[in-house]
Amino acid sequence: MTFVETIAALHSSITARLDGVGRSLPPLVLRLVMGWEFWESGIEKLRGENWFAAIQERFPFPFDLLPAGFSWTLSTWTELVGAVLLWIGLGTRVAAFALLFVTFVATAAVHWPDMGTMWSDLLQGYAITDKGHGNFKLPLLFAVMLLPLSFGGAGKLSLDHLVARCVRIPTQGSGIDDAAAWALACAVLALPFLMLLPMVGAVLLSLAGGLAAFAWHQARTVRANAGIFEH
Repeated sequence: MTFVETIAALHSSITARLDGVGRSLPPLVLRLVMGWEFWESGIEKLRGENWFAAIQERFPFPFDLLPAGFSWTLSTWTELVGAVLLWIGLGTRVAAFALLFVTFVATAAVHWPDMGTMWSDLLQGYAITDKGHGNFKLPLLFAVMLLPLSFGGAGKLSLDHLVARCVRIPTQGSGIDDAAAWALACAVLALPFLMLLPMVGAVLLSLAGGLAAFAWHQARTVRANAGIFEH
């Protein structure tokens, strides 16, 4: 075995093991940290007074039409139940997406600059402490941490994985990276973005529609070709 082949074999051995652990440890850490953050936020709301009435008009549609008390209760229990589901790794994708939605609503209502028309305004709001120009750095980090859980799931150390094994649902190596998959991804991301950055959400929806149409056309062509060969 040459030196290059030895290095390549060593690299493959190391990365294969990192990939193996990567299916368990990183999702677990994200679940524990995100669960704790949203649990604390939910407990604070549960024990505190409803202050949503003061900012109700700043909520994105359709949440600005809901009673402040209902929005407060919905936010509180979404955070508490979502946190528990993340901790135990059950329904992780749904829980992470629900918490991502809550994060975007909170960003639009509380953390986003009042005048975000210029890039300089957004840069000033990229801070942990509010300086009068918004304060969206922390919710942005939350969103970034929730995305892998929304798309990748809870990992092996979870009830989701245990349930999948019990009912014999493939959990690894079954991913499909085609146009339909990217259409779904664009649609999933478009929903929260429509509340915070409507133009970005609209672009993502347009991409989702275009990719879905392409995937449908591709599938139809494959079926047509398969029919020709059968005959």
